[in-house]
Amino acid sequence: MGCDAVVLSLNSPCPPAVGRKTERDNIPCASLSGTLLPTAHLTGIISTFVNNKHLPPLLMAKMKTGCAVLVACALVVGTSLGSHGNAQTIAPCRPGFSQSSYTVFVPRGVLQGLNIHKDTLLSSGHVEFETCQQIEEVSFESSDPKFSVRPDGSLYAEQDVANLTEPIQFMVTARASVGKYIWETTVKLALAGHPLSPPINQITGDGIYGLSSHNHYQNPRLITFPRQHQRGSSNGLRRQKRDWVIPPINVPENSRGPFPQVLVRIRSDQDKEIEIRYSITGAGADQPPSDVYIIDPVTGKMSVTKPLDREERASYHLRAHAVDINGNQMEPPIDLFIYVIDMNDNRPEFKNQVYNGSVAEWSKPGTSVMQVTAFDADDSTTANGLVHYRILSQTPHIPIPNMFTINGATGEISTIASGIDREKVPQYTIIVQATDMEGSLNFGLSNTATALISISDINDNPPELDAKMFLGEVPENAVGVVVANLTVRDKDQPHTPNWNAVYRITGGDPLGHFAIRTDEITNDGRVIVVKPVDYERNGAFMLMVVVSNQAHLASGIPSSPSSSASVTITVLDVNEAPVFPSNPKVIRFEEGVPADTTLATFAALDPDRFIQQTIRYSKLSDPANWLKINRTNGRITTMAVLDRESPYMKKNVYEATFLAVDNGSPPATGTGTLQIYLIDVNDNVPVLDPQEALVCERSRHGYPVNITATDLDSEPNAGPYVFELPSYPSSARRNWTISRLNGNYAQLKLRIPYLEAGMYRVPILVTDSGNPPLSNTSVLKVKVCPCDENGDCTVIGAVTVAGLGTGAIITILICIIILLSMVLFFVVWVKRREKERQTKPLLIDPEDDVRDNILKYDEEGGGEEDQDYDLSQLQQPESLDHIMSKPAGVRRVDERPVILESQYPVRPTVPHPGDIGEFIIDGLRAADNDPTAPPYDSLLVFDYEGSGSTAGSVSSLDSSSSGEQDYDYLNDWGPRFKKLADLYGGGGED
Repeated sequence: MGCDAVVLSLNSPCPPAVGRKTERDNIPCASLSGTLLPTAHLTGIISTFVNNKHLPPLLMAKMKTGCAVLVACALVVGTSLGSHGNAQTIAPCRPGFSQSSYTVFVPRGVLQGLNIHKDTLLSSGHVEFETCQQIEEVSFESSDPKFSVRPDGSLYAEQDVANLTEPIQFMVTARASVGKYIWETTVKLALAGHPLSPPINQITGDGIYGLSSHNHYQNPRLITFPRQHQRGSSNGLRRQKRDWVIPPINVPENSRGPFPQVLVRIRSDQDKEIEIRYSITGAGADQPPSDVYIIDPVTGKMSVTKPLDREERASYHLRAHAVDINGNQMEPPIDLFIYVIDMNDNRPEFKNQVYNGSVAEWSKPGTSVMQVTAFDADDSTTANGLVHYRILSQTPHIPIPNMFTINGATGEISTIASGIDREKVPQYTIIVQATDMEGSLNFGLSNTATALISISDINDNPPELDAKMFLGEVPENAVGVVVANLTVRDKDQPHTPNWNAVYRITGGDPLGHFAIRTDEITNDGRVIVVKPVDYERNGAFMLMVVVSNQAHLASGIPSSPSSSASVTITVLDVNEAPVFPSNPKVIRFEEGVPADTTLATFAALDPDRFIQQTIRYSKLSDPANWLKINRTNGRITTMAVLDRESPYMKKNVYEATFLAVDNGSPPATGTGTLQIYLIDVNDNVPVLDPQEALVCERSRHGYPVNITATDLDSEPNAGPYVFELPSYPSSARRNWTISRLNGNYAQLKLRIPYLEAGMYRVPILVTDSGNPPLSNTSVLKVKVCPCDENGDCTVIGAVTVAGLGTGAIITILICIIILLSMVLFFVVWVKRREKERQTKPLLIDPEDDVRDNILKYDEEGGGEEDQDYDLSQLQQPESLDHIMSKPAGVRRVDERPVILESQYPVRPTVPHPGDIGEFIIDGLRAADNDPTAPPYDSLLVFDYEGSGSTAGSVSSLDSSSSGEQDYDYLNDWGPRFKKLADLYGGGGED
């Protein structure tokens, strides 16, 4: 049956392609032999046919007669229509294998008989993997170690393959180098020309079982094991034994059961002869996750025990084993591949619940704004995982409700209309919906997210000044004051370059007296004086001001990028201070100018030319008090001699400050500085330096003394100097000699070989180089002392020179020794006293010391009758006989005189609380008026409690026992209770 014989009638719209995304819901259909048939429809028919889904009724009859031809035609027509472009489809690129399984036919030319040798290239680039430019590197792994897949998709044999009479099937896994993404596919190797068997849906004659019509050889998933040959009888005949042929098993996820659910039955053809036991191993059987699949060891029925979840695990690889009852292997283990069929049980999930994007205002239609992304955990190769995006709502609907559109496949949001204005709508809120099943609202699952689109500002509004003319005024000579405030309006986003104003003065200020600074908060322009203005020169200014933005005005805006205005500034006249024409004023004189000499006239000028004012002068600063100034005309005269060597001079300059005050309102004061440069004259004699020196008593020892001179005058009235020894006294030239080193230094040394140690005063005449020269005789104190070999004075020699003899030195040393001895003796005496105090013996016997047992904190005494002192002085006696019987004489100061005693207030038996204060005051008043009361340092009795103690004596207490108590047991308590035993036990009498 050829492709031309295929006739289909399509009265309904073309359904979307499986695994593809159509540009529109209804696409025009392609023509095939006079009948309209879209490529996407053909692809859907093939997918439906391969996966054994519900077929259209129209195809059921065609499948019975020529389904293979229909499938082939669909592939051919789909390719043809795709190349001609009659039905355009947009297939989103998804990383993964191009097919779920591959069939590779090995040419007989690469075989050695029926064997494949190692490193044989079986197919070049057969395994195709699409990275979509999202994955940097992918590695391939084969479940069969005999074969490998190279990075370019080429299939190689890694080991010698013994036989290829039957197809070989294995799994290829792709792993991404970054992330945890894994893809799997199945590869079947078959000998070229080998007839592939149809799917096994029933028990074969040899007892081999297959399962499920999900498997079809057009979508090759069958796993065929090589057959084994056994030797026959001696005549050389061989019997061929058929192996297990188990196709891949497809199990839908989320099955409702009942469980366990039988998937396939496995049987060995030897079960008729011996009893076989079946088992399965691998992940899902005896490895985690365990007990997902089980097998009946007798019947070989393999079942699944619970619902599967493709999102947790998409496939299982098990191995089936057949052994006898003794555990002997009867069949080689075979591989079972179980694929979990995806169901649409996961709705798309957005990566973020809220997306933030921005677009510039006045953007053109088609401008990309942002992209939202949703992920569906279902299989991305089926419609279950294909997500379609749409916009549900837009807020606000300004200027139109549909300002944005979204790409249904990629989720990219872009503008669809013009007129976006930030000044009207600063932000849009978009509700985006993602639906799987290629966006089918009837069968797909949906989810929503919010996209917040902020409108970014462009400079589409130039600044506008509020007025065309501004006014201001400024006092003359003021600097830094604000003259005028320029207000401006700008609709762009505040505090951005599109809003920030820049002011410029374009005219009316050629000398730069004014500047405009922008207020960062209000954007207003503040006109500020940067250079003082003079009312007498210019009474008013007319400034031309232009304002613009920091950013350039956006292109296409019809408005002017700037705004201009004029600023009129009036200068106010103020009373200005008098000004000295030359400040500071420098004059030159020779020092020594006498008093009452006129030096100069230091007059000031009044800048206020339009007002007649009087100026008065005064002195502000005159450190040496040398000068005075005339109050009316500013003439300066001296009050003392000007001396250049004065400490008030700085680098030959004397500086004084004067004030000039006008009679304006208010008065203004100007300051002027007068600098007097004094020329030096030779009026100071040179002075010898140093004033003292040290010389060895023998000329062959030590070193000569270097001398120089100092002069308060400056060059040329100072050095070079002339040093001479005067003729008087004659001993100066006899004992000493001076030799010139240079213009400022000379050397003094002994002329004689030896000079007795002592202090010598050597006169030296020093003359400067002034005109006329001045001379001065200075005395140099020279100490002559004995020296050692190095030319240094010895200690004894230095002392001798100082004026102390040997006896005085010895006396000083003896005094020091005596003082040290006294200090040492005092320290030893203090140490000995401290040691005796520490070693002082106890006053009591250590055996009687009970201080470690009895701690005595306080003792109150035994009462009045147990004391040894007289308490009568503290009591009020009942009679005065013992006092009256005393002889006359000196009486004690605290003894009561023999007169009638005062009447003290009697306290009531039950006093009222309010009477206590009155009682105390009455008692105090009576005591002050009582002549018989003792002195202030004696006891003052306010109340008498009677004679004796009201508590009685504790000596009347007796023991509660009637007889005497035996205290002998106290002797057994040790030496610490010996005293107590002697007192109460009667023992230990001396």
